[in-house]
Amino acid sequence: MTDQPVDAGDQLAASTSEASLRRTEARSAEIEAQIAKDPSGFRVMTGDRPTGNLHLGHYFGSLANRVRIQDAGVETFILIADYQVITDRDGTGPIRERVLGMLADYLAIGLDPSRTTIYAHSAVPALNQLLLPFLSLVTDAELRRNPTVKAELEATGDRPMSGLLLTYPVHQAADILFCKANLVPVGKDQLPHLEQTRVVARRFDERYGRVDPARPIFPQADALLSKASTVLGLDGTKMSKTKGNVIEIGMDADTTAKLIKRAVTDSDRFITYDPANRPEVSNLVLLVSLCTGREPIEIAGEIGDGGGGGLKKLVTESVNEFFAPIRARRAELVADPGYLLDVLRRGNAHANEIGNATLDEVRAAMNMTY
Repeated sequence: MTDQPVDAGDQLAASTSEASLRRTEARSAEIEAQIAKDPSGFRVMTGDRPTGNLHLGHYFGSLANRVRIQDAGVETFILIADYQVITDRDGTGPIRERVLGMLADYLAIGLDPSRTTIYAHSAVPALNQLLLPFLSLVTDAELRRNPTVKAELEATGDRPMSGLLLTYPVHQAADILFCKANLVPVGKDQLPHLEQTRVVARRFDERYGRVDPARPIFPQADALLSKASTVLGLDGTKMSKTKGNVIEIGMDADTTAKLIKRAVTDSDRFITYDPANRPEVSNLVLLVSLCTGREPIEIAGEIGDGGGGGLKKLVTESVNEFFAPIRARRAELVADPGYLLDVLRRGNAHANEIGNATLDEVRAAMNMTY
């Protein structure tokens, strides 16, 4: 065992090198094949911060994939990261309404609480207690160089960095390791965050050893790389609640139509699918494709010289038709907050059972069982 771990800076940088990406892609493909044969060896962990309502970018970027993973039989843990709301904010805002709204979105799209554990950060003390030993395994310099911290800090502008923001990657490591997840769905830009988790798991094993000599306490979680298409906002830039360029999952059909009508296109009336040169138009074509299952080039060819008006009409029809049953189910769920709270409490209870067992192992490894 070693008390002075190797600096993680190079490890995090290496996680996004071309060679590393190729290995990760190959491993991700291998895992997909294994899941198709036998999903029982995997436990997935993922989640969201309840800072606002979920939108179409969330749905096509990650939510639909979570349902796919659940339906494939993989044990799934989904975190509503309410504590992480205050990493870059002075308060929690309407947190209760947002948590319940997020939960309603999850259930409406097909996540099943009998197969997927949905829980809140603040309701799982053991998860958060893991921060203390985990923070002892990283240095201040490593955290400040962490790409996740840099990106989050940049997003806050000139706001001073809080201690919670500085330790954000370690909190994320606790999110994954408390339930011993061995699979995390991520995009390529999130690989350094997952590598930080792997570093924490390795260092804990090196410093404190194992309760069972045959296995480390924490697994080395693998990335399941997302194959989802990136949906831009209605102005052709990154979809963001703060920009007001999103269509929320729970929006009604009329509001959706009004927003799409204001969507940015370009001066060329003839519709083509050319993401590099016509990002705004191509993004709208992509939305139709995602909602209908048809190829973007085929869709653009059918619209042809129908112009932006014809494109927007088709987008509106496609989005509203696709999300109509999800929105109807969501409305039923929101009208029954007692049911939503019951689902969350049951998820919290299960997460606490898992977290307490993990914390017991951690304390035993640290010789802190009294």
